[in-house]
Amino acid sequence: VVMDEVHYLADRFRGGVWEEVILHLPDSVTLVSLSATVSNAEEFGGWLATVRGDTRVNVEEHRPVPLWQHMMVGRRMFDLFADEPTKDVDPELLRRTREQTRSAAPRSRRGRPPRPAQRGPSRPDVIERLDREGLLPAITFVFSRLGCDAAVTQCLRAGLRLTTPIERAEIRRVVEARTADLDPEDLRVLNYWEWLEGLERGIAGHHAGMLPAFKETVEELFARGLVKAVFATETLALGINMPARSVVLDKLTKWNGETHADITPGEYTQLTGRAGRRGIDVEGHAVVVWSPGIDPRQVAGLASTRTYPLRSSFRPSYNMAVNLVAQMGREAGRTLLSSSFAQFQTDKSVVGLAKQVRRNTEALDGYREAMHCDAGDFAEYAAIRVEIKAREAELARSGAAQRRAAAAEALDRLTIGDVIRIPSGKRAGLAVIVDPGRQPTGDARPLVLTEDRWAGRLSLSDMSTAVQSLGRVKVPRNFNARSPQARRDLASSLRASTLRDAPGDAGPRRRAGDRGRSPAAEDPTLRDLRVRLRAHPCHACADREEHARWAERHQRLRQDTDALAKRVEGRTGSLARTFDQVCAVLDERGYLDGETITPAGRQLARIWSESDLLVTECLRAGIWDDLSPAELAAALSALVYEERRPDDRAPRTPGGAVADALAATVRIWAGIEQAESNHRLEPTRRPDPGFAWPVYRWAQGEPLDAVLSSAAVQGAELPAGDFVRWCKQLLDLLEQLAQVAGDTSPVGADGRAAAAAIRRGVVAHSPVS
Repeated sequence: VVMDEVHYLADRFRGGVWEEVILHLPDSVTLVSLSATVSNAEEFGGWLATVRGDTRVNVEEHRPVPLWQHMMVGRRMFDLFADEPTKDVDPELLRRTREQTRSAAPRSRRGRPPRPAQRGPSRPDVIERLDREGLLPAITFVFSRLGCDAAVTQCLRAGLRLTTPIERAEIRRVVEARTADLDPEDLRVLNYWEWLEGLERGIAGHHAGMLPAFKETVEELFARGLVKAVFATETLALGINMPARSVVLDKLTKWNGETHADITPGEYTQLTGRAGRRGIDVEGHAVVVWSPGIDPRQVAGLASTRTYPLRSSFRPSYNMAVNLVAQMGREAGRTLLSSSFAQFQTDKSVVGLAKQVRRNTEALDGYREAMHCDAGDFAEYAAIRVEIKAREAELARSGAAQRRAAAAEALDRLTIGDVIRIPSGKRAGLAVIVDPGRQPTGDARPLVLTEDRWAGRLSLSDMSTAVQSLGRVKVPRNFNARSPQARRDLASSLRASTLRDAPGDAGPRRRAGDRGRSPAAEDPTLRDLRVRLRAHPCHACADREEHARWAERHQRLRQDTDALAKRVEGRTGSLARTFDQVCAVLDERGYLDGETITPAGRQLARIWSESDLLVTECLRAGIWDDLSPAELAAALSALVYEERRPDDRAPRTPGGAVADALAATVRIWAGIEQAESNHRLEPTRRPDPGFAWPVYRWAQGEPLDAVLSSAAVQGAELPAGDFVRWCKQLLDLLEQLAQVAGDTSPVGADGRAAAAAIRRGVVAHSPVS
C-alpha cells in the first residue's frame, strides 16, 4: 500500500482514517509512505516500527530543482547567502539594509523636516522586476483575503500587463468555458468583469473567499503559464498543484487568530517550496521583500531551517467510539488508540511541557516581585482593572446591537414620500422614499432619490443611526426611477422643501448636560467597580502604571502556564482515557449498553460530523420534525457553520419555528456540554446560527445578491466562496440526515427537499472542496 502525501495524517477531518488504515493493515502488507514536507520523518518511522515492525526511513535532502533565496531592498535584488553551503548572509545585503534602516530614522537636527519613512517596493514594482529578470510566473503570499484583492487592484491601477494578445484571447476562452453555467446576474454580484480584466492581464488573486469555479480557473491558467502573477493566502501552499518559478513574501508576520506572529521555519519552508517547477524550471527562487524591521539574518534562519513536523490529528470522537465498539469491542478499541501516532507523540512531549511549566513558574515569581506595591495589594487592584475592561467591552457590544436594532426598526417604518437625511457616505444628505422596499423575510431596503438625482436602495449598513421622517414630499403615483425627467422633477421638489435644516436623528433631543453620555456612564456595576478602583490604596501610587504593566504580563503568563499544566496532567495514556470518557457519555445517553450498540448508537455510527452527538440528539428529540425544507436547512446550519472571527453580536435568524428549533438545539447542546464537563472532555462546539438567515433565504429561492447582502447587513463577512463552502458542508449533513432518518420520516423527506433547494446556481456549479 502506497500512502502518497502522508502528511495528510495531520488533517483534522481525514487524518484519523489514515492512521486507522495503517493500524489495521495485515502484517504481510508492505507500507510505503511518501511526503516532501515532513521534517520529523525519523519520529514517524519510529512509530511505524512500533506498530508495523521492521521499518526503514529514507530521507533525501537533495532538491530536484535548486531553490535560490533572495531579498529585494528597494528595487534591487540581492542573494540572501554569499555562500550557499555555509549559509553566510551576503555582506552587501547587510550593508544595504543598514543604510535603509538608518535613512528611515527621523532626523534630530533642528529645522530639518523628518525624512519620509522608507518603505519596500510596491507590489507592481516587485512583479515588474521579476518579469524583467525572467522570474515569472510567481506566487506572492499575502496573509489576508483583503490583501490579495487589494494587491490585484494595485497592479491593475498601475497599468501592469503581463500577457500577449494571443494569451489574452485564450484566457477569455477558458474563462467563458469555465463560467458558462453561471447566471449572468450572479456573475455581476461576483465582480466577474473586474476579475476577468485581471486574468486577461495575467494577474489574479487566490483565496478561500473566492467562488470555487473562480479559484479553479486561476489554477488552470496559472498552471498553463497564462496567468503570470498570483496573490494568494497561505492556504494555497497545501494540497493545490500550482508550482511557480518564484515565490514572494512581502511580510514575515501573519495574524494567527489572536495576534500578529512571526511565521515559523516550517511555514516558510512550506510557502517557498512552491518555487521551481520540476521538468520546466532549472531553478526556483524565493524572494523576501525587505521593509524596516526585517533582518536578513532572521530570513536566513528561516531559510536554513527545514522544519515542518508531522502532527497526528487522531482523536476519539463519539462516532468513532460507537464504530470501534461495534467492530472490535471496548478493550480492543482502547488498544488501538494507545497504538496511535497521536499517543506516541503525546508521551514523548510531556517532558518538554513540564520543563516549560517550571520555567514559567519561576518567571511568575519575578513578575509578582516586579508588580509589588508598597501602598497595598496590587494583584487585587489589577483584578478590578480587568473586571472594568471586561464590563466596558460587554456594554459597548450591547450598545452597538441596540443601535443596529433601532436603525432596522426605523427603516421598516418609512413610507413613500417620507424625507430622511442619509447620515454619511457619498450619498449623505436629504433623500425621499419612493419605495419602502419591505420584504416578507425582513431587511427593508428602501428605494430613495437624493437631491443630486441619484436613485438607489439603502440598507442597514448605510445607516449609522436610526433615521426619522423629517417631513413629506409628494411622489407621483407613476414615478419611474429609471426616467431622468422623473428623477429631475422629484429632486427639484425635494430641494425646494423646507426640510433642509430639520434634525436627522431619530432619538429624543438630548439636553446639553447629557452630551457624551454612554451606557457605561449609567451602568451601576461599572460605576461600583470604578468607585472600588479609586478607593483602592494602590490607585494613588506614583508607579501605578509601571506596576500595571507587570500585572498584565503576570496575568497572560499565568493563563498560559495553567493551560500547559492541564496539558501535562492529562497527557500520559490520554487517548485511551479519553476513549473511556467518551464511552461513559454514550452509556449515559443511551448509545452504548456495555459492549452493545443500541438503536440510537447505530444512528450515531452513520453521522460523520464535528457535532455528531449533537446532531443525533436533536434528531432523536424530534426538534426538526415540523420544519419546512428551508427551515430545516436554517436550523441544521448552526451545527455546521463557524464564524471566522467570532464576536458577541447576535446574528439575525428566521423567527417562528426556526427560532424554536435553534433554542432547542442550544438546550440540547448545554446538556451535552454538562456531561462532557462531568467527564472532563473537551466540549462540543456551541451551535453557531450565523449562517441560518442567508441559507434560509437561499433555500427559498432568493438571488445570490440578496443572500450575500443579508449577511452584510448584520455585519457578517460572507464572501461567495465561503457561502458555497458552507452550503456544501450543509448539503453533506442534510444528505446524511435524510439517510439516517429514513424515507418514512418527515425529516428524511424534508432533508432531501432542502438539499435540492440549496443545490442550485453557484452551489450546484461548484464541486465539493
